[in-house]
Amino acid sequence: MAADEARSVSKLHSEEDMHGKHHSTLWGDFFLHHVPCRPGQYLIMKDNVEIMKEEVKKMLLDVGSSDLSHKLDCIDTLERLGLGYHYTKEIDELMCNVFEARDQDLDLTTTSQLFYLLRKHGYHISSDVFLKFRDDKGDIVTDDARCLLRMYEAAHVRVNGEEILDNILSHTKRQLQCIVDDLEPTLQEEVRYALETPLFRRLNRVQARQFISTYEKSTTRNNMLLEFSKLDFNILLTLYCEELKDLTLWWKEFQAQANTAIYARDRMVEMHFWMMGVFFEPQYSYSRKMLTQLFMIVSVLDDLYDSHCTTEEGNTFTAALQRWDEEGVEQCPTYLRTLYTNIRATVKAIEEDLNLQNNKHAKLVKGLIIDMAMCYNAETEWRDKKYVPATVDEHLKISARSSGCMHLVSQGFISMGDVATSETLEWASTYPKIVRAVCIIARLANDIMSYKREASNNTMVSTVQTCAKEYGTTTVEQAIEKIRELIEEAWMDVTHECLRQPQPKALLERAVNLARTMDFLYKDVDGYTDSRSIKGILDSLYVHLID
Repeated sequence: MAADEARSVSKLHSEEDMHGKHHSTLWGDFFLHHVPCRPGQYLIMKDNVEIMKEEVKKMLLDVGSSDLSHKLDCIDTLERLGLGYHYTKEIDELMCNVFEARDQDLDLTTTSQLFYLLRKHGYHISSDVFLKFRDDKGDIVTDDARCLLRMYEAAHVRVNGEEILDNILSHTKRQLQCIVDDLEPTLQEEVRYALETPLFRRLNRVQARQFISTYEKSTTRNNMLLEFSKLDFNILLTLYCEELKDLTLWWKEFQAQANTAIYARDRMVEMHFWMMGVFFEPQYSYSRKMLTQLFMIVSVLDDLYDSHCTTEEGNTFTAALQRWDEEGVEQCPTYLRTLYTNIRATVKAIEEDLNLQNNKHAKLVKGLIIDMAMCYNAETEWRDKKYVPATVDEHLKISARSSGCMHLVSQGFISMGDVATSETLEWASTYPKIVRAVCIIARLANDIMSYKREASNNTMVSTVQTCAKEYGTTTVEQAIEKIRELIEEAWMDVTHECLRQPQPKALLERAVNLARTMDFLYKDVDGYTDSRSIKGILDSLYVHLID
């Protein structure tokens, strides 16, 4: 066994050397053969879910006449179990009732839950609701762990300038860290998870998988809800696997023809997870597949410009993409001609699919791919000049856009069809504050995790190095701490924009979901590049049905 492990490690290291220290794919052809359940079993699950959906709908109607605390618990439980998307209309009506009843005399725990859910759903509620709980020293003191946790979650939907929520966050975080080891197991698990990732920032499917296990242990659980959540989770898992089968076939052909394996990360499954983080619902199956294809192309371009092609080759290839015609292939470097051809072929196929769906915005797809290439090419100028921007803000004017988040939001809106109007796409293209904030979260979180690798690879200087220069910090750790403060400010901008933007909530939620996905992928490591760190999570979302 030890010899086998040694050979395995040796093989992995050699593969990393071949791919610029990127390990090879963890999946290969897995999804060509993986069938999580039989077709008959899948149909039975869907039939059972339809019955349960109606039962829960009746339950929600009954909840409408319940007391406020029960309404809040019901909404919270449905959303944590990952079932909220079935009941957007019913939950919106309940939240409207909750908002109208917000002035009731509530205890601190209920007030915190009320505040969190209202802010999460885009309702304006003042943080002044917490003022009445302050003592003579201006502090809010409680020794109830559940209450502390509710306050902690509420404070994570703060906006800039809300001093009382800043204080609540620092106080509850410190208190929870002190008491977590002494809590009973179920609450302890919940607190540890919250300290790692607050509720507002969690990915829907990751949260659902975790909470289903927690809810199953609850003595007050609703068994029908538990069974519903398991079946719904398994149905979505099966759908995702069908998508990955199609995408594996596409990617194998693209990769072989374009010869990208020698320099580009092979992360198609991880890319699908990224897109699933933004669009998890079953009705967005095409969105997931379309975006996975487009952003695998973006990932290839990132690696190409970052560490493989020369500056001259990058300029030539970018110019060819800007032409976007058959003659453009002749101006590409010889080894990039098949990449150019395959990029155009994939985009053309997507445009045709969108046209068949009567999508009015198909013609915009190629422009966003071209713009990403231009962003990456612009970064090579900084790299070659070894230029260190004077401020993080200056750095982000280029690097935040090259995170691809603005492009992903726009491409995502396009994939949604009639939900996104021409005016909405025009708004998204202006780099609005919420999109800019998501891009900043992505860029800064990425840079924290990857600055060592980038520094050693002679790539463009990261925001970490720029931050150290701007603030005169003496250590990398101090610069990273400052970068984390900027990430928190960007999250506050996300919350604020969700409260004030007139854009449809369904669209704004995609931007928030993208921020959540970036937070997850770059939490402890660069989870996209070193996807071994998230393999267990991916197994739970794609491979293993819940019993």
